[in-house]
Amino acid sequence: MEFLLYLGGILFMLIGLGLSIGLHEVGHLVPAKLFGVRVGQYMIGFGPRLWSKRIGETEYGFKMLPLGGFISMSGMYPPSKNSGAATGVFRSLIQDARSANDETIAEGAEDRVFYRLPVWKRVIVMLGGPLMNLFLAVLVFTVLLSGIGLQQGTTTISAVSECVLPSSSTATECAADDPESPAAEAGVQPGDVLVAVDGRPVSTFADATAIIQASPGESLDVVVRRDGSEES
Repeated sequence: MEFLLYLGGILFMLIGLGLSIGLHEVGHLVPAKLFGVRVGQYMIGFGPRLWSKRIGETEYGFKMLPLGGFISMSGMYPPSKNSGAATGVFRSLIQDARSANDETIAEGAEDRVFYRLPVWKRVIVMLGGPLMNLFLAVLVFTVLLSGIGLQQGTTTISAVSECVLPSSSTATECAADDPESPAAEAGVQPGDVLVAVDGRPVSTFADATAIIQASPGESLDVVVRRDGSEES
């Protein structure tokens, strides 16, 4: 059972990662197409291609390693300048990227390239991915907080210890000679709701804890609500 839960966790993580990557690339894809840029590929993952399908001028698909994704836009860089052989490692890499970019510009689509867009449109295309991730994060946290909520202490008593055990004790059950806990002795029951401690109303468990901790060794009056009526 634990192995299945572990396997399910890994599968859930991979699906979530793939969804995050896919939405990130959609954030780039949609504005690029709206602004008329030719997009040759929309891929989730890297490595060998698992599946793809061409719809219009764009090939959509999945690759083996779900560790990222990309869209291939025509003209990501301005055309290469024929200035001789590049020198240095970084210049050589930049020149290789520019050369590969030149090959993605389809004949007859020279005007549908990314670098010809106005600056503000290029900014929108590049920010589309991060904004989609932000939207996904807001959506996930909204669902979690709405459907699951945050763990908070309440004044509803879930359990009552029957006895007082030393802090060093490893026992899980009360023995016959263990002293009865103050709550059990006072008749407090699971499901009771704390209303007041030592005559002071409490609205959170932290309020009740603070009053009790400030009165060590003292007897305190406790008012609880049980079955709609208050008892002390």
